[in-house]
Amino acid sequence: MENLNILLFISITPLFGVLLLLLIPEKYNFYCRNLALLISCLAFFLSLLLWLKFDSGYSSFQFLYTLDWLPLFNLYYTMGIDGISLFFVVLTTFLTVLCILVSWDSIIYRMKDFLICFLLLEFLLIQVFSVLDLLLFYIFFESVLMPMFFIVGIWGSRERKIRAAYQFFLYTLIGSILMLLGILVIYFQAGTTDLQILWNLEFSEKKQIVLWLSFFFSFAVKIPMMPFHIWLPEAHAEAPTAGSVILAGILLKMGAYGFLRFSLPMFPLATIFFTPFVFVLSLIAAIYASLTTLRQIDLKKIIAYSSVSHMGFVTIGIFTLNIQGLEGSIFLMLSHGLVSSALFFCIGILYDRYHTRIIKYYSGFVKVMPVFAIFFLFFSFANIGFPGTSSFVGELLVLLGAFQSSVILVILISFSVVLSAAYSIWMFNRIMFGTLKLKYFSTFQDVSRREFIILFLIVLLVLWMGIYPESFLNEIHTSTLNLLEQATYSQNKS
Repeated sequence: MENLNILLFISITPLFGVLLLLLIPEKYNFYCRNLALLISCLAFFLSLLLWLKFDSGYSSFQFLYTLDWLPLFNLYYTMGIDGISLFFVVLTTFLTVLCILVSWDSIIYRMKDFLICFLLLEFLLIQVFSVLDLLLFYIFFESVLMPMFFIVGIWGSRERKIRAAYQFFLYTLIGSILMLLGILVIYFQAGTTDLQILWNLEFSEKKQIVLWLSFFFSFAVKIPMMPFHIWLPEAHAEAPTAGSVILAGILLKMGAYGFLRFSLPMFPLATIFFTPFVFVLSLIAAIYASLTTLRQIDLKKIIAYSSVSHMGFVTIGIFTLNIQGLEGSIFLMLSHGLVSSALFFCIGILYDRYHTRIIKYYSGFVKVMPVFAIFFLFFSFANIGFPGTSSFVGELLVLLGAFQSSVILVILISFSVVLSAAYSIWMFNRIMFGTLKLKYFSTFQDVSRREFIILFLIVLLVLWMGIYPESFLNEIHTSTLNLLEQATYSQNKS
């Protein structure tokens, strides 16, 4: 009962915070901020307790909880986590705390509504990573769009924010319609959408191919893969800093998580059939997005296209279908969630002070913001995958997994690593070195105490994952092996 309550309490804590915020009058912003921060910190500490009590040697789902939802139609609300979903829950609660801190002074207009959107988003994301029913997963998977739509459309930073919000909403919603049709096909064949039952269900090869494609379009738009990425740079450019942090840190991982949780174990023959297709799209994403990054003039779009490139690395790791590639892709997603969030926060610091993200206005900031320059240098190197950082471990494991599939694949994907170094160093050099452009900016301020604490916490986590990755890989390993065995077993049955 104690184990049951931890995951359940994590799930309902953000909802409890939303209800409390609704009771506070709009004018009491101070109390709204502190209450939202307290609730998000409580959810984070509960997720750490979940990690402490997690049994890494147990391959099946833990902290299971089942509620009769529509028993007449054989539909039950079941939630639980394994080593794959554990760290996504922890990352969600951690980044929610950071997003509230990031927005502490920058969001003034309708702050209570802003905080309600974030706590509601946290609740929905936790459900996405813990629910074990396919239909409920789809419901929560798409419900995430609603609070994010308001975050971009209402609190975005520029005039194009409404267009960006609609583009984000429509692209991702339309991509998921086929997935809903696929879920209905599965339900009418199996009579249930319980994931643990569906893993043991046999589909013919032709049906697997059709169902795999229906799921693929939904997941590919969320990642996003080329050529479904058009909405991402625009959404990042218009979103507030906290919106970009949660979008890059968590929302981009939902599609890759869907591949791991559904496509691989349920449609193994189709996964093998489409692996070359995914490799081609991932290579295009990794290389083309890196080249596109070098041509950007908006600082947020540079990081956005960088995310497309890194997620191409992730999908290659997933579809290598070996333990190194799968663990590397999961580890790289967690690393990217921290590093890209930190980079967006750094850009947000500059935007809050100087109200522009156009790179030509920035130069020589190492002279007036030395502490900021050190943090920005660290995260730029982490984005490259410098040894000792978390990204290095993830990329190395993905490359080892890809090497078992194809040497040519490794050679081609390595170009994206070189290009990543090129645009990261170029961006840092343009902002930090050179002559100060005093005709644009006359006052300068280094990072505040609050900003220093946020960035320092992320530095510690990135170094921890880079120096001692075993503490994370131990929890992931057994569940990843179980995923591979499940996919192999399903393939042999088919």
